[in-house]
Amino acid sequence: MVRGIRRRERSVTDPKEIRAVLREAKYVTVAMCTDGEPYLATLSHGYDEERGCIYFHCAKEGKKVEILRANNLVWGQALIDKGYQQGKCSHFYRTTQFHGRVTFIEDPSEKKHALKLMIKKLDNDPAKVIKEQMTPDSLQKVLIGRIDIDYMSGKKADEAT
Repeated sequence: MVRGIRRRERSVTDPKEIRAVLREAKYVTVAMCTDGEPYLATLSHGYDEERGCIYFHCAKEGKKVEILRANNLVWGQALIDKGYQQGKCSHFYRTTQFHGRVTFIEDPSEKKHALKLMIKKLDNDPAKVIKEQMTPDSLQKVLIGRIDIDYMSGKKADEAT
């Protein structure tokens, strides 16, 4: 169920602004559920705007992977924290919330694409990292998840109220 935002003055309706948060945020936090138990994971990610998806990498086994294999539906958030505003009792931020389904990627070319997105986003010298660390062996060892986004909304506070 998707419910509207209570404080409409903070709603972001421009799709470009909503997508920008996914590009700029250092991490996304993803909520998932198994057997009625919620679970959260904070992930480094790469946002593929053309494909409308978020990529993340992880170990091939563990709690997160077990949960996602049983129930691939997720709700997530990316946050740009602009900080507490001293003396104003206010906090500035931009967020994008998203809903989607996770698929684990097997195709080596899509894995390579996903890792390049993430490395280019995070590393100061992405070409070096890609050249030195993206090997056929490393591609085989890493598990890449793709969140296919089917809904996004945004919220922001950029002035004290």
